[in-house]
Amino acid sequence: MLNFEDRLAFDERSLDLLTIGDMLIDMISTEYDENVDCDTYSRFFGGSPANIAMNTKKLGIRSLVASAVGDDGLGTFLIKHLHRAGMDTRCIQKVDYSTSMVVVTKSQSTPVPIFYRGADYHLAYTEELREALQAAKIVHFSCWPLSMMPVRRTTERVLHEARQAGTLIGFDPNYHPMIWQKGEDGVAYVKSIISQVDIVKPSEDDAERLFGKDTHENQLQKFLDLGAKMVIMTLGKEGAIASNGQETVRFDTLAEEVVDTTGAGDAFWSGFYAGIIEGASLREAMNLGFAVSAYKLRYTGAVVELPELEDIRTMYGLQEVRA
Repeated sequence: MLNFEDRLAFDERSLDLLTIGDMLIDMISTEYDENVDCDTYSRFFGGSPANIAMNTKKLGIRSLVASAVGDDGLGTFLIKHLHRAGMDTRCIQKVDYSTSMVVVTKSQSTPVPIFYRGADYHLAYTEELREALQAAKIVHFSCWPLSMMPVRRTTERVLHEARQAGTLIGFDPNYHPMIWQKGEDGVAYVKSIISQVDIVKPSEDDAERLFGKDTHENQLQKFLDLGAKMVIMTLGKEGAIASNGQETVRFDTLAEEVVDTTGAGDAFWSGFYAGIIEGASLREAMNLGFAVSAYKLRYTGAVVELPELEDIRTMYGLQEVRA
């Protein structure tokens, strides 16, 4: 069990965070339209694990993303973004499939995605990936690399080896039926994974897709019953609720201005991981995650220019990490 006041101790390793999964194009509408009637879209860097790696790099964390992109112009666009951010690209694989894309209607609530998948699910387990895994303090992944072969086998191997090495594992159970192969029980598979991870952060929508409608407290308990050590469920404007099975804590939102919700969950993960690497308690790290998310919500796109961690703390009235 993980306690809210715990400050996690890590072995000395050369990499703070390794994220596994999709790096893709977010095509986001220039207008708000819940009916997807927009005519104009702009191209953005996207893919949840890649967003988190980029964000945490900007927050001062040594991060690396492992992903597959197409050997095409869109793949080159994504890799150039990593280079401009000073990111190491040794775990980015170019494959003979089109770079994956998500078309998103800009939203102030929950964005409506349309998925076009190609290269992202062809990530292979390579020597570069093995070396990065051995060097990482934290491994993070989502449902995307679980939802199709052959990247599922790669992710299962990463998960197995991370557990053997005592690496902290974070999982975003962002289940969506549209990313799974027809006829496959993705819900059952995602549930089977939860016992193998440490920290789970579903959104309210994620929980409903996996378990159906229920109270927030009951949704948390379902994740805990499946073996998660800590569950943080984000609730949009209502903030969040978190539990370790012994204590349940509610968090108010820090967001005052919402321009675009794309990537808000990734921004939370980014601040949270930066906090625990820095030595914050889990409670303090969660508050930092909500602050980074609130800052991101002021801008369009999943990855934005983030201030220093101390500047974000000052903006949102958070205390410095105690020694």
